[in-house]
This record gives sequence, C-alpha cells and structure tokens, in this order.
Amino acid sequence: MSHTPPGFPLMNAFTLVFAAAALASLALTLWLASRHTAHVLAHRPAVPGEFADSITLAAHQRAADYTVAKTRFGMLESVVDTALLFALTLGGGLNLLAAAVAPIPAGYGREIALIGAVVLVTGLAGLPFTWHRTFGIEARFGFNQMTRALFVTDAVKGVLLGLLLGAPLVLAILWFINSAGPWWWLYAWLAYCAFQLLVLFLFPTLIMPLFNKFTPLEEGTLKSAIEQLLARCGFRAGGLFVMDGSKRSRHSNAFFSGFGAAKRIVLFDTLIQKLAQNEIEAVLAHELGHFRHKHIVKRIAMAFAVSLAFFGILGLLMHQAWFFAGLGVDARSPAMALTLMVLAMPAFTFMLTPLMSLSSRKHEFEADAYAARQTSADDLIGALTKIYNDNAATLTPDPLHSAFYDSHPPAFIRIGRLKGLGA
Repeated sequence: MSHTPPGFPLMNAFTLVFAAAALASLALTLWLASRHTAHVLAHRPAVPGEFADSITLAAHQRAADYTVAKTRFGMLESVVDTALLFALTLGGGLNLLAAAVAPIPAGYGREIALIGAVVLVTGLAGLPFTWHRTFGIEARFGFNQMTRALFVTDAVKGVLLGLLLGAPLVLAILWFINSAGPWWWLYAWLAYCAFQLLVLFLFPTLIMPLFNKFTPLEEGTLKSAIEQLLARCGFRAGGLFVMDGSKRSRHSNAFFSGFGAAKRIVLFDTLIQKLAQNEIEAVLAHELGHFRHKHIVKRIAMAFAVSLAFFGILGLLMHQAWFFAGLGVDARSPAMALTLMVLAMPAFTFMLTPLMSLSSRKHEFEADAYAARQTSADDLIGALTKIYNDNAATLTPDPLHSAFYDSHPPAFIRIGRLKGLGA
C-alpha cells in the first residue's frame, strides 16, 4: 500500500510553478534579446538623423556589431544559467553538495561549507563566460586592456574579499535563524542592512583601492572648475580623484562613492582624455543631480525593502517541507533554505525588472535636468554623444527591450529632452 506524503500535492504544485516561472523568464529573455538584435541590425545601414553630424557610419556600425555580439552571448549565458538552476534544484545538485559536506560535524561549519560549495559551483560555471566576455568580445572591439595575469589577480582578490566580508554576514544570519526566535528574520534583515551600509562606507577608501589606483586630481583649470561647480551646487566632497580605469578597459565613466566625509568624486582617466573640460563639468553636474534628488538614498531604501521581503518570505518558507521537496531537495537546514531562496527568487521576480528600469530612467531624466540648469544642456549633449561613440553604445535599441531592461533612457530620447531643456 502506498502512502502519500503530507503536503505532496502542494509540493507538486510548487515544482510546476517554479519550473514554469524559470522557463517563462528564460523564454521572455530570449525573445526580447532576439527582438533587440533584429532591431539593431535592421538600423545598422544608416546613422539616425539626429546623430548624423556627430557619429560616423563606421562608428554606428561598430556599435551595432558590439551590441549584437554582447546580446547573443548573453542569450547563451541565460540558457546555461537556467540549466544550472534546474541542475542544482530539481536535478539533485544541491543534494550532492549537501552529501559532500556531510562529513563535517553538524553546526555552523557545515552550514557555511554548503553555502560556500554552492557559491564555488556557480562561480566556476560563470567563469568561462566572464573570460570570453573580457578576452573575446571586449578585446575584439578594442575595449579590453586587462591582462590575463590581472584577470586572475582580480579573481583571487574577489574570492578573498568575498570570504572576508561574506562569511561573517552568513554566519550572523544563520545565528539569528537558530537563536533569535520567531522574529529572527527581522533581526537578520537589520544586520544585513547594517552590513550593507558599512560596506558602502568602506567601499571608496578600503575596498576599491585594492583593485584600482586613485590619484588626487592635479591642480589646474579642471580642478578649479569642478570645485566651483561643487560650491555652486552646495556639495562637499571628500576628495577629487582620477582612477586608472584604462588598465582594464577603454570604456569611460565618472561616479560618486561613499557617504558623509567619505564621499569621493572619481573620474576615469579615459574620461579626462576624451571629454572637454566643460563636458566633464556637465557629466559631474548630472551625478550631482542624483545626490540633489536623493536618488542614491531612494535606491538604497528600495533595496532594503526588497531584502525585507526576502527575509520575511524566507521566515515563512523555511519550515515548510513542500518548499524543500518542491525544489528537489532532501536535506532541510537553514543554510539550504537560504540557498534555495537565493537561487529560486529571481525566477519569480524577473517580471518586476521593467518597474525598476522605469524608476531608474526617471532618475536619469531628473539628473539630466539638474545638470542642464547648473551647467549647459549643450555641454551634456556633447559629453553623452562622445560617451555613446567611445563606448560603442547602440543608438537604435529595440524599444521593448529598452523599456524592459535599460536603466538609462535611449540616446535619441535623452538627447531630445536635453535639446528641449537647452531651448
């Protein structure tokens, strides 16, 4: 006589829902990517009219080819990621890893070893893609400056830094699960938020210098102009620095990092080489616009809200047998529950991506408007056009793909709004 396990129908239902969500996410990813490549290739023969005077046909076609190469490679990566997800869950991979760490005495050591094993497997699976993206695609289009030795050094530093920072955080979360009672998820969330704020505070002064060299911006007209811009905007910075981004890539950028007295303005050396002084001021004014409109604080608050939902849902599911069994896992433990949440949640939250993208694009428009008031819309247009050109950013993205993914507005829409502000 057969006996139906408690929760068996629910287990089966959850398995089907998970598999459907993962496959639907993959199908949508591939469909959007296919649309994007087709749209970019269809517009490859001619430069869009609004950029005809500033972008050459050769540069436009190079950007199209670069975009298509990245997108098609991303499609392959998405297929492999989904296959790995199924292999680890329904395919029994997590059970094998749990068995591999079983000889370790029960306790926090075994729990952390299990999570470490999952991180190792997923990291190794992604390594060939990172390698090809760096030494294949980026090198083919003339962007890569990184040597293989530097790639390995960065990887080793990243692993060590992950152990140094990640292991204590995981240990703290596991301790709260085991020792803090029914409200453990709230305490774990508070610890997670404190950890994230600490990392953001330490990132510009202790973490980033492990990977790049930061040199104070030399005295001169550029530094004086930036200081006048900061004074005009009522912004205090902990320093103006130039980062040796060119040792890894020819891409250019500028950014702000840190909080309070640790705030830094960082310019890529490639940006200084490519933009005129007034254009650099406009780019920095755009970044100042993010601070003026508190976009950074809003994004952090949103991230914390999402993480609160994550821990709250984990608190509900980790005691449910159907949650583990429905994802193909036999061994139940706090570490396994945490691992399953991290692996499975993206399949269910993927459809929220366009909402996050929409919010980000709104912030970019606001920062552009601020920059146009503080400097010049024409200067920002000139800077963006050069950045699009130098970074081989496509001027003709598929509208639906862009609406779903892009954190920045398409070039023609962004430039069009800035022209209106300038007028």
